[in-house]
Amino acid sequence: MPQMAPLWWEILFILFIMSLMFMTTIIYFNKTFNQKNNNNEKIIINDFKWKW
Repeated sequence: MPQMAPLWWEILFILFIMSLMFMTTIIYFNKTFNQKNNNNEKIIINDFKWKW
């Protein structure tokens, strides 16, 4: 099969795809956890701004 790519090209491609998937999952979970923490902090900060 002369048109087949070398094995190291395939390995690099697979590593690249796996690293992209890993980075996107990290970014997704990082954003969701930050949004949850920011919502809790905003509620606490707004409670202390009451003027009676």
